[in-house]
Amino acid sequence: MSRFSAELRDPWALLLGATAGGVAWAVNVHPVGAAFVGVAVWLVKAFASAWQSTGDGGGAEPEELPIARGSVEEGWLRRAERAAGTFADLTASMRGQILLDRIAAMRPQVDDTVATLRRLAGHATVTGSALARFDPRFLHQERDRLTRARRSAHAEVAGELDRSIASLAAQQEVYDRVSGARQRLLARLESGAISLEGLVARAVEISTMAATSSGPEGGMKALEDLTSELELTRQSLREVEESTRGDLG
Repeated sequence: MSRFSAELRDPWALLLGATAGGVAWAVNVHPVGAAFVGVAVWLVKAFASAWQSTGDGGGAEPEELPIARGSVEEGWLRRAERAAGTFADLTASMRGQILLDRIAAMRPQVDDTVATLRRLAGHATVTGSALARFDPRFLHQERDRLTRARRSAHAEVAGELDRSIASLAAQQEVYDRVSGARQRLLARLESGAISLEGLVARAVEISTMAATSSGPEGGMKALEDLTSELELTRQSLREVEESTRGDLG
């Protein structure tokens, strides 16, 4: 059982979702909207708890979340994995050669980058599943309807309408927060995969320079640039993990 599945079964997450949905229904939110509130709170709570657990593993390998087949995130992950596989095949013949041996030694960093992208893809799938529980068009229509009703409402019902409008606004905030997190995850998956593909191209270039008259100086400079680029990619991926965990946690 994955960590996320276990968090979905957590009684506190279920209770929190049920309570949120009940409160929304109590303030006259449409039953469908109240159900959206409860499910959204339940999913976000389980997602945040599962992700927080992966971040506090004390050095243990984080458990991977499932990735939806045919999804955008799966497509970018597969491209990153293919690039890493090509890099591994390319560097296998570089071992023991001056200069090129340093490229081959970058294999663990490449594998670590792919592992991070795999985690991000799993988180993207979770956010996508959570967003599927929302109907943003319905939220917008309900908020407009209640806002119009509020303008001509008597004092005794104005307070109830205000609470309903506030509940819908809270739902929209959850949707916007999860949607923004997914967009950032997908953007970083895309740039991460393309960066790894660029890494392969640069490695081919350096191996060609080493075998021609470019000289060791040019090859060394290119190698330093390649190493810096890979480390920058790894750091930015970690930052995305941390910032998204903070947004949803």
